[in-house]
Amino acid sequence: MPDTKKFIENLSGAGKCIGVLTSGGDAQGMNAAVRAVVRMGIYVGAKVYFIHEGYQGMVDGGDNIKEASWESVSSMLQVGGTVIGSARCKDFRTHEGRLRAALNLVQRGITNLCVIGGDGSLTGANLFREEWSGLLDELVQSGEISEEASQIHSALHIVGMVGSIDNDFCGTDMTIGTDSALHRIIEVVDAIMTTAQSHQRTFVLEVMGRHCGYLALVSALACGADWVLIPEMPPKDGWEEQMCYKLSENRADKKRLNIIIVAEGAIDQSNKPITTELIKDLVVRCLGFDTRVTILGHVQRGGTPSAFDRILASRMGVEAVLALLEASPGTPACVVSLCGNQAVRVPLMECVQMTQEVQKAMDEKRFEEAVRLRGRSFENNLNTYKLLSHRKIDSELPHSSFNVAVLNVGAPAAGMNAAVRSAVRVGITEGHTMFAVSDGFEGFYKGQIKEIKWGDVGGWTGQGGSLLGTKRTLPAKHIDKIAEQMRIHNINALLVIGGFETCDRIKQSASGTKRRVFIIETMGGYCGYLATVGGLAAGADAAYIYEEPFDIRELQSNVEHLTEKMKTSIQRGLVLRNENCSENYTTDFIYQLYNEEGKGVFDCRKNVLGHMQQGGAPSPFDRNFGTKIAAKAMQWISKKLKEFYREDEGRVFANTEDSACLLGMRRRALVFQPVIQLKDETDFVHRIPKEQWWLRLRPLMKILAKYKTSYDVSDSGQLEHIVRLRAKDISAI
Repeated sequence: MPDTKKFIENLSGAGKCIGVLTSGGDAQGMNAAVRAVVRMGIYVGAKVYFIHEGYQGMVDGGDNIKEASWESVSSMLQVGGTVIGSARCKDFRTHEGRLRAALNLVQRGITNLCVIGGDGSLTGANLFREEWSGLLDELVQSGEISEEASQIHSALHIVGMVGSIDNDFCGTDMTIGTDSALHRIIEVVDAIMTTAQSHQRTFVLEVMGRHCGYLALVSALACGADWVLIPEMPPKDGWEEQMCYKLSENRADKKRLNIIIVAEGAIDQSNKPITTELIKDLVVRCLGFDTRVTILGHVQRGGTPSAFDRILASRMGVEAVLALLEASPGTPACVVSLCGNQAVRVPLMECVQMTQEVQKAMDEKRFEEAVRLRGRSFENNLNTYKLLSHRKIDSELPHSSFNVAVLNVGAPAAGMNAAVRSAVRVGITEGHTMFAVSDGFEGFYKGQIKEIKWGDVGGWTGQGGSLLGTKRTLPAKHIDKIAEQMRIHNINALLVIGGFETCDRIKQSASGTKRRVFIIETMGGYCGYLATVGGLAAGADAAYIYEEPFDIRELQSNVEHLTEKMKTSIQRGLVLRNENCSENYTTDFIYQLYNEEGKGVFDCRKNVLGHMQQGGAPSPFDRNFGTKIAAKAMQWISKKLKEFYREDEGRVFANTEDSACLLGMRRRALVFQPVIQLKDETDFVHRIPKEQWWLRLRPLMKILAKYKTSYDVSDSGQLEHIVRLRAKDISAI
């Protein structure tokens, strides 16, 4: 078979001009996308232009359209909003405005556009593309451009990236800015929880989302809110009594606070708005609870972008440039989107039409259809929330004689408690008796096992560390005692949360004063994920990891690269080192080498992050991921228990490969993989998989730091249709 691999070295942007603009409402991470477009464009030999103030700048021309340099996007990765400006533009909606915009682009040779914005901005871009040849004809007829210029610039290529904190665009799992907005919301909720508990209060929080309830729904999941109201799923008639009953039930269970989250576009079954004031008045009137309203407003758009948004935007920006390089005159305008952990290209107008269908379904009160159209991720969030938030009375629960135990193992990781809460509540909903094991396998063999009830895990979602306790003790030595404890408590299934040290919470970002290089050591055992992805999120100059061996020549080359960099206007550097990347090239050695070789050019500082990476409150992603993955695991356990139960013997008999599985994300879906199969895929000595998907991100980090490198782009280039995408996405979260 011929080798079909495709490398970045074979793609050239020579002679091409790319314009990049941000349009519509700002979103954290837009700057990371702009930076990636500029640097990737320059890397492949293209000219890249900033178009300031969105479409208004394109229409006005002049100094609004300026050529970008490599240094001009330095220090913007960690800045919120958009440094090139964004504006609502009435002129671009007119034919005359688009004609002026076309003239301004042709004069600079720009026939490739990267548009970062919402569905309105992207729809406008597509209309501009469809009109392009007609606009050029008009410009030729009026004598403003020559026939030759019209021929040279005959096709306009457009690639979109969705920047919207609402996550309201169909065709992508996440839009740029959504994760950062969730961080802002959760920071506020965590702060409110402490004051609410002090005074036994009810808080009603309004979050953004005029037409989309994603932020409200996921923040409700991430903080364990008592009630959530979103436009896609208005509450059934009589919801007022149900909500008040639930609030009073929780207060009777000695829960000192209640949280109600409302999307700004929340409506009832009659399409009438449900406001925060309406809810406050209802709670005060019916229950007499001390109730306060907090409207978050533009706080959600502000602040620095999260690590997730920086990485998402950087990946999308690089993919957008690749899409423009590969575009032909017949290529439809596309959007770079995220599916699972992969960047894919989807036809722009298919996404826009699907997004508009959601609103149409809501207007016509087809709310279940609206939820389905939002996509698998939204639907699963909603189903998980319903599963966890509404406690059934004993008579409503299915009958089950199964006992299921939950335990944490390995190093503590943020999000473990959210997973335990989810597992316990879903297990109880399935009718099982749930047991909690303290201190991992050590507590298991010592008999530290007790039944855990619905109310016992209230408020666990936002807690860091492991409330059950976890030890690194392995089960092998004590297998007989563990088996005895399983017999005593009649445990039919085990849910084990942990494993090889996993911690997705910390992705270090650093910036410093001039002519200074920071050398930072990250955790991760022999796994370089944190160093690599942290490096991408922080714009690092180098990240040393175990999976990619390096020698003194590479270290020397990195020092020389930084020395050259200090001669430009970018006068700071960041180097990350995974704790076990090399036995001999220690953090101290690298620090001393850089210090010595950089004498007179830059000075160095080092920082070993240590266990602070495992501490603190879990991020919204970790809370949400832990919650959904544990719910899915518990439903799988319930299914298997029924499958393996032998009525004649009155016990569970499980001896097949798939009776012990690991649940995790593979490319685009959550997959249950038999543990026995993982043996061949795992390096047990170093406690890492033999193949790591994120190693594909390494060249990206190097390219954006101005290193010439090889980059396999074979996965890029396939334009996928949104319907097919959705069909594939059956197990997405």
